[in-house]
Amino acid sequence: MMPHKAVFLDRDGVLNQAMVRQGKPYSPATLAELVIGEEVLPALTRLKSLGYLLIGATNQPDVARGKTEREVVEAMHRHLLLQLPLDDIRVCYHDDQDACLCRKPLPGLLQQAANDYHIDLKKSIMIGDRWKDIEAGRRAGCMTIWIQQGYHEPVPNIPPDYTTHSLQAASEWIAQL
Repeated sequence: MMPHKAVFLDRDGVLNQAMVRQGKPYSPATLAELVIGEEVLPALTRLKSLGYLLIGATNQPDVARGKTEREVVEAMHRHLLLQLPLDDIRVCYHDDQDACLCRKPLPGLLQQAANDYHIDLKKSIMIGDRWKDIEAGRRAGCMTIWIQQGYHEPVPNIPPDYTTHSLQAASEWIAQL
């Protein structure tokens, strides 16, 4: 069986709009707050037509922190899977002190998906809007795309392979590979 290539996509700020307060991004707290940007479906449809598996990879520490119920996050993921041509969404529900291997910037979510779906990580791409996404992709051996949202927080230490302000532009860059 030939290995697959995949595009891993962060959730908040990439697949759906992040809730930005005082320059910092936050996850939507309810399904009603989950907003998929207009460019997301066409961009993902294009990536799918190029033969990529599309896998969400998201940290959702608000579950471990008791701020959000796991069922609410799972309802959001069911909605995203129904509305978008995603193959899967991988999620880390842990907080930093849990010392798990799946919490970005560690590459565990990507490595688990690569094992389950027979993905060649060197032919795959991680798209994210925060430094932790880019670092996870780099550690997994993927190319990386940073969707620069102008948050008031650290930027990636090592420059990503491509920086843009939109998922649409990211999909166009990938189409040129």
